[in-house]
Amino acid sequence: MAMLTWKKIRQTMIEQFQIRRPSDEETTMAAAGGTEAFPDLGRHCQHSDCHQLDFLPFTCDGCQKVFCLEHRSFKSHDCPKSDRNSRKVVVCEICSMSIETTGKDGDESRILERHHESGDCDPRKKKKPTCSARRCREILTFSNTCVCKTCRLKVCLKHRFPAEHNCGRVDTGRWNEKFMAALELRNGGDCGKRGRPTAANGSSPSVKAC
Repeated sequence: MAMLTWKKIRQTMIEQFQIRRPSDEETTMAAAGGTEAFPDLGRHCQHSDCHQLDFLPFTCDGCQKVFCLEHRSFKSHDCPKSDRNSRKVVVCEICSMSIETTGKDGDESRILERHHESGDCDPRKKKKPTCSARRCREILTFSNTCVCKTCRLKVCLKHRFPAEHNCGRVDTGRWNEKFMAALELRNGGDCGKRGRPTAANGSSPSVKAC
């Protein structure tokens, strides 16, 4: 008796609210994205822990899968082909020419070898190193090159002191104070104080050179 009552209630609900099971076509459409009225609207995120319906999905350049805004980056969905379209530039050590590579294993050495055999690799075009100081274009050679012990930059003789090339790891004011203190100690104290005589009996002090 109770079973018959439940069947009648269920049939009444189906008739009033038009409750029905979705067809296989509708289920497939829902998995791909969109709605019944707009089947091409949006796509479901293909991340294993997401499957969110996104109306503006992103297609990964590496694995060609569709992801939502949160999982669109290579790192967020652990893309196995993240280096597929990566671009890398190598510099020829002989002529200083920049050559673009795809970033694949072995591609760099193969392109450099092809460049060396092409005849475009001219050692005379190699860029010579210049002083790292601002607005200084002096070419560095073995005789005029100095390496700063603090910031390890290569500079010319004119800019060898930290204050001259704006050393990034040293406070210029403190360096000048230390330099003057070291110079004073080297000279044995303040030369003005060391050679200053005292006035006696109203006589004018004599001038003594340092």
